[in-house]
Amino acid sequence: MTKPESPLRRFGAATMALATAFAVVACGSDADKRAVPAAAGAHSAHAGGPSAPPQPLRAGERFVNLKMAEAYTPAPPEGGTDEYRCQVIDPGLIKAAFLTGTQVMPENVAIAHHAIVYAVPPGGAAAVREHDAKTPGLGWQCFGGTGVAGAEVEEGDAAWVDTWAPGATEAPLDHDAGFKLEPGSLIVLQIHYNLLATDGKPAGSDSSAVRLRLTDGTPQTRELETWSLDAPIDLPCAADESGPLCDRVASIADVTKRFGPDVGEMADRQVEECNQGGAPKPGDTQTCDHKVEAPTTLFAGFGHMHLLGRAIKVELNPGTPKAKVVLDVPQFDFDNQRLMKLPSPVEVGPGDTLRVTCTHDAGLRKLLPQLSKLPPRYVVWGDGTSDEMCTGIMSVSPRKS
Repeated sequence: MTKPESPLRRFGAATMALATAFAVVACGSDADKRAVPAAAGAHSAHAGGPSAPPQPLRAGERFVNLKMAEAYTPAPPEGGTDEYRCQVIDPGLIKAAFLTGTQVMPENVAIAHHAIVYAVPPGGAAAVREHDAKTPGLGWQCFGGTGVAGAEVEEGDAAWVDTWAPGATEAPLDHDAGFKLEPGSLIVLQIHYNLLATDGKPAGSDSSAVRLRLTDGTPQTRELETWSLDAPIDLPCAADESGPLCDRVASIADVTKRFGPDVGEMADRQVEECNQGGAPKPGDTQTCDHKVEAPTTLFAGFGHMHLLGRAIKVELNPGTPKAKVVLDVPQFDFDNQRLMKLPSPVEVGPGDTLRVTCTHDAGLRKLLPQLSKLPPRYVVWGDGTSDEMCTGIMSVSPRKS
C-alpha cells in the first residue's frame, strides 16, 4: 500500500507522510506460532471471492457505479512479480457530495492483491489528466503512491478514501460521516496486481469496478479522513535459512531495484522515526508510537500485512491508566481483511499516543506455495506480495474540541 499524509506525529519526528501496513501480535503458545494461518491454502491461489451484494441504501443515499475504461493486463517491471497500476475515473460530480461507502469489485481476483481509492480535489484534476494522457496505455504505473507530482497533487491532497483487500466488503459507518467530494473531483483507483503464481508472466487481464455510496449530507455530517499507522519490518531469515538476500542491506537494495527509491528508503526511514536511537531491531515483532496532534474521533479500522503476517494491534495510550485497545487482529488472515467498526467512537486529542504492534513469521515462507519457491530474504517494507507491510488503517473525523 502507499503513503497518505497524516495529522499524527511520531515521537521525536515532525509531521510526515505515513506508509500503510498491517500488523500482528504474538499468538498464544509456541504451538500456535508454528501453525499455518487458516487462509494459507487460499494464499497459494491468491484467492479472492465475489463481491458481496450491496447493503440497502439509506435515506438520501445513491449509488454511482464506475468501471475501468478498458481491461488491463499487468506487466510487472524489472523482472518482478508485482505491478501497481493507477487509473483516473470521473464520477461526474456537479455538486458537493459525501462518500459514505465504497466497494471495489476486482474482476480478476487471482491477481488482485489490494486496491486503494483516492479522491483528487478539483485543483488537482488537470495534473492527473495530463499525467494520464502522457502515459501510454491504460493508466500509469504508481509504486509508492498515486505517482502524480505537482503542487496541486501532493500525497496529502489526493485523499485516501478507501481500501480493498481480500475479504473486504463495504462497511458504511453507523454515524453521519463521509469523505467530502467537491464538484469536479476525480477518483484515482490504484490496484496492486501480483503475479507470483506465474513468476511474473502475464496471467490474464482485469477490468475492475468501484461502487460509490454518495449523499448530499447536512450541516451536521462529519468529514472523514484516513489515518495510516505503520511500523517497521525487520524480519531476519529463519535460523535454517541462508542466502545473499538474508543481508538487510542487500534486501533493501533489491526492494529499491524493483520499486524505486521512494519505496526502497522506507525501511531506514521507519527505523529512524520509530526506534529510539535510529537502529534496526531485528525480530518478529515491531512497534511504532504515533502522537495525536489534533482533536479527532476514531470510528473504524483494519490491519494490512502480507503473507508472513501473524497479527496486528493498535493501542491508545499504552502503559497508562487511559490505555485502550482500538484494533486487535490476533490471528491475521490475508484473505479476510475487513474494516471493523469500533463498538463506539473513541475520542483522541493532543497528548494521546497510538501504538501499532506487528508480528511476522519467517517460518511461514516454507509453508506457503507462493513463497516457498523464492530465495530466503531479510524481509523489510516493500510493495510486493513477497515483501511485507505493517499498518493499522483508521477511519477518523477531526472535531473542533
